[in-house]
Amino acid sequence: MISQTSKKGTVRFVYSPDGPVKKVCLAGTFNNWKPVAMKKQANGVYSLERALPKGQHEYKFVVDGNWQSDPGNTDTVQNNMGTVNSVLIVK
Repeated sequence: MISQTSKKGTVRFVYSPDGPVKKVCLAGTFNNWKPVAMKKQANGVYSLERALPKGQHEYKFVVDGNWQSDPGNTDTVQNNMGTVNSVLIVK
């Protein structure tokens, strides 16, 4: 799930696991697809805020080494790996 924060251009990425996980990272076009660890909150949800420039950005969560699109975001595009990436547009 994503949400724009009160800071202009800052986006909050949130991942709510269905069960126990050890590590959740975020990777996308905005960081050359290099996974960055997300912080686990007290309620078990993982989150990370990023300042992003205007435009379209593709991303995925990396959950215990498994790449997956954002289950809370239905906006996706096909990628060259035969799967889909989640899409975010920053205005």
